[in-house]
Amino acid sequence: MTVDLFAAISVSDIASGRAWYERFFGSEPAFLPHDLEAVWEVGEHRYVYIEQRPEHAGHCRCTLFVDDLDGWVGPIVSRGIEPVVRETYDNGVRHITFRDPDGNEISFGGPPLESQR
Repeated sequence: MTVDLFAAISVSDIASGRAWYERFFGSEPAFLPHDLEAVWEVGEHRYVYIEQRPEHAGHCRCTLFVDDLDGWVGPIVSRGIEPVVRETYDNGVRHITFRDPDGNEISFGGPPLESQR
């Protein structure tokens, strides 16, 4: 069974939101459904999109669990976006959270370092 995932993030302004997420993801959107929405493909059949909805901006919490956490986080940091939280849970799972200018949280979770060897 295939599952397509579209995770929504509301932003107060599409132009500034798009600029931040282009820097965050390191690319332009995969497609633009209309003037107030931009979509990035983060994996096969998996998308994160922003939509101009000022009344809802800043309330999103989205986590992507990836097999190469450092491979995702390192490039984001190299583009000048620093995480606001870095956590390692008792079981070794790591969780790194970024916050966009509206206050939305987009996080990455990843396996313990020893399981990546």
